Amino acid sequence: MKKVNRDGTPSIMIVLRQIDPTQADAADLIRQLDEYQESMYPPESNHLDSVDELSKTNVHFLAAYIDSTICGIGAVKVLNDYGEIKRLYVPGKYRGKGIAKKIVKELEKCLVKRSIFTARLETGIHQHEAIDLYKKFGYSEIAPFGDYTEDPLSVFMEKKIG
Repeated sequence: MKKVNRDGTPSIMIVLRQIDPTQADAADLIRQLDEYQESMYPPESNHLDSVDELSKTNVHFLAAYIDSTICGIGAVKVLNDYGEIKRLYVPGKYRGKGIAKKIVKELEKCLVKRSIFTARLETGIHQHEAIDLYKKFGYSEIAPFGDYTEDPLSVFMEKKIG
């Protein structure tokens, strides 16, 4: 018998795994995210970490699965005294199921385990759902950080965690 939520809808089991971003299904979601962002922003306003960058030892890359199907990705790049959330993406057909929330919470846990208590990110001004999601998680807008410069198409955010 399948589990159901209080409202009678079927309950889904979302499993998170740390994976290699070069894995075919993850690389496909990265490509989809690139296409999505490239359709909204000029190249100078797209800060897209490559699969090679996401494969470095200071990056924790997660994939979310429902059954054996990948349904979301996200990464955190551990830098000096903060972590930067990168490549959070859930394809449209999987949105609204709490997948992004689960990924963000796990990425924040990863930072705390490494004694990093500040999470930062950059997103685009046209990604209203993402901005609203981060605000619900307690992120607030800040000035550009790291190697970023002021960009009217970017929103920079930060949250103290732990």
